[in-house]
Amino acid sequence: MIALLDYGSGNLRSVHKALLKVGAEVRLVKSPGEIGDARAMVLPGVGAFDDCIHALRKQELLGAAKDFIQSGKPFLGICVGYQALFERSEEFNSCAAGLEIFRGKVGRFPETPGLKIPQIGWNQLDIVKTDCPLYRGITNGSYVYFVHSFFPQPVDESIVATRTDYGVNFASSVWRDNVFATQFHPEKSQEVGLQLLKNFAELAKT
Repeated sequence: MIALLDYGSGNLRSVHKALLKVGAEVRLVKSPGEIGDARAMVLPGVGAFDDCIHALRKQELLGAAKDFIQSGKPFLGICVGYQALFERSEEFNSCAAGLEIFRGKVGRFPETPGLKIPQIGWNQLDIVKTDCPLYRGITNGSYVYFVHSFFPQPVDESIVATRTDYGVNFASSVWRDNVFATQFHPEKSQEVGLQLLKNFAELAKT
């Protein structure tokens, strides 16, 4: 069973539906006591970094997510759920500390002539870590769907699983041990996204 953290994120329902479509058993979780015997966890997200952190803290899910990660069970962060794994964000003069699972900050795309910010739409993945379980069966150069103005800047380059070019070459997903995270939205990325979520769901069964 996969625990899907419900802290009011706007993409919760679409993530839920996509996980169900790939055959996963999903439990919506609003408090630590509801995590129970979950074998994997997903932290979805759209919107602002601080809003995500404050909502998780209010529902006592911030510490619960860190504890779950430390248990070694598979964890997937999506969009702001990816950004929340880092130390801090520069978004709107953010003052909230992230989960601090990875070192690094979340920065904004630089102002570049002809570059529209936020990035909204399809872009390609350069799969850097070809052994990453999330990308099993996914072709290098595949297109996925993004909606963001900010992106993490990992201090440790070894965690970068994919890169994407949008004015700058940024880390569009990361992987270390049991923790996976994507800046793009698998739930909006059609067959490629469903394959990724299926791969993650299979990790919960092992």
